Amino acid sequence: MSLRAPGELSGVGMTSLRTRARMVERLREQGVQDARVLEAMATVPRHLFVEEALAHRAYEDTALPINFGQTISQPYVVARMIEVLSTGRRGTRNPGKVLEVGTGCGYQAAVLAAIAREVYSVERIRALHERARRNLLGLKLSNLRLVHADGRFGLEQAAPYDSIIIAAAADEVPEALLQQLAQGGRMVLPLGRRGRRDEQRLALVERVGRGFEETALEWVNFVRLENGRT
Repeated sequence: MSLRAPGELSGVGMTSLRTRARMVERLREQGVQDARVLEAMATVPRHLFVEEALAHRAYEDTALPINFGQTISQPYVVARMIEVLSTGRRGTRNPGKVLEVGTGCGYQAAVLAAIAREVYSVERIRALHERARRNLLGLKLSNLRLVHADGRFGLEQAAPYDSIIIAAAADEVPEALLQQLAQGGRMVLPLGRRGRRDEQRLALVERVGRGFEETALEWVNFVRLENGRT
């Protein structure tokens, strides 16, 4: 794995390393404490994953459109979800082998790959899957695999996973993903309908013994987890 990108990846002006450092400081002020997560957020060049016209906004704490009705999540949400995977309720650990549902533009997958041992990321929209592949090419992430698939069904051929992260909201946790979570594994996802901020909540699901324990976290607002490949 390598995140030492060529010189042009460092950016200038609003895409510079200094701007990225200010983003990380803001994340720290918002309560993100995991040093590994903060380092990964500082390393991955978010401006490479948004449209060129929006590059000057890449390090703002806001979601940005990436076409097809999808967005790149705001930096705080990315950092928070990955921190939850790392800390859970039973102590800090490495996320291990991770399944990401909803590759989108590839940004969160890159952050995960900087921390986790192995990352599988599935995207149902082929055009986004191909865009993410192009975005990630220069980062040379040998521990990241991208797959064009319906994420509701996970990726059984590589299961079980120590961690699962879902970047779209469901009314309930998909059963297939529960079954692909390893013993002692953790899953983080938004649950509920999209709309008002009090209708969707981030949730941590942990596999314990023969069952699952669910913890409700903060309110969020994600796009819906849709069916099928396109």
